Amino acid sequence: MPKVLRIINRFNLGGPTYNVAYLSKYIDGYETLLVGGEKDESEDSSTFITSSLGLKPVIIEEMKRKIDPVQDLAAFKKIKNIINDFKPDIVHTHASKAGTLGRLAAFSCKVPKVVHTFHGHVFHSYFGLVTTTFYKNIERYLARRSDAIIAISDKQKVELSEIHKICSPDKIKVIPLGFDLIKFNSNIESKRINFRNKYSLSSDEICIGIIGRLVPVKNHNLFIQAFFNLTKKSNKKVKAFIIGDGELRDNLFALCKSLGLSYSYIDQPDYAAQVIFTSWIQEVDQILAGIDIVALTSFNEGTPVSLIEAQACNKPIVTTNVGGIENVVKTNKTALLCENNNLESFTNALVKMVDDDELRIKMGTDGWAFVKDNFHYTRLCNDMKALYDDLLK
Repeated sequence: MPKVLRIINRFNLGGPTYNVAYLSKYIDGYETLLVGGEKDESEDSSTFITSSLGLKPVIIEEMKRKIDPVQDLAAFKKIKNIINDFKPDIVHTHASKAGTLGRLAAFSCKVPKVVHTFHGHVFHSYFGLVTTTFYKNIERYLARRSDAIIAISDKQKVELSEIHKICSPDKIKVIPLGFDLIKFNSNIESKRINFRNKYSLSSDEICIGIIGRLVPVKNHNLFIQAFFNLTKKSNKKVKAFIIGDGELRDNLFALCKSLGLSYSYIDQPDYAAQVIFTSWIQEVDQILAGIDIVALTSFNEGTPVSLIEAQACNKPIVTTNVGGIENVVKTNKTALLCENNNLESFTNALVKMVDDDELRIKMGTDGWAFVKDNFHYTRLCNDMKALYDDLLK
């Protein structure tokens, strides 16, 4: 049986962990060893995902999010040792740090086939021009030596090949992410009752949730400012839920305070507040059942998991139109798409979704039918197996 060494940046809560876990567990005809770094202090761990599937990944403590020559060299050497012991036929890396260290180690050890998946990219909205150019040049070199590059959406393939010139389109295979979505479409009403009772929500209160790390690229400032505008423009009772945590939490508290928005955090919960910061919550299906609208304000995205899960729960979406989002939602059918970082555009879409009950209900009915076939993990595993089989023929 051919072997796959699968390497992920780190085991933090998010789409990449789910996908490497499903691929490691369910892809037929391949023996897989899963390797990755630890989550950062500001992130929630995702090892409960691998544990629930009976997987025991190898943790490389030195593989951190930030560049550190000493730690990165140690991680590189550990990956080489793993390759020499495991002797994989394919090394498949996921995301940037794993993609760099893992592929360099694979090239050094002369692994037969090397594959890399871009779960997103850092080619805009992360760094300045000099740093971005440096990263692009590294990715171009690595792509030239890789046997296949995987994009997770059609739009990402265009960005990688035509806009950022990472490699030719012929080398890029589009394989969308896949998830176990059944739980998001099960027992929705009972979950909704439990969630709304927990947070003392009235039946006529419209709740808008945004899910993700509290970091600059997610642009939570736009969400809070648009929510503030919403409270002035709509007569409906509204409440915001910010699900996640990270380095910008205190900055977002300060923004709420400057706008006169009351807010609550888990250390001193006040469910009467207008903005509820929940920190990390693993039971995302409970959250989605309880809220009414899902928002996303990112400057840059690959395939945002929260939007796929929102549609599985038949929740309407208001989002910026960035990255591969056009390939993840049905524009004007399950989601309203807004200009990137445009407060007026996002506010107007939010007001429209809140005030128009018929629109909100209608846009919350087509999501499950759209995502259940396109983004389930069985489709992901079948697509990936076909690529591996083709590479090893």
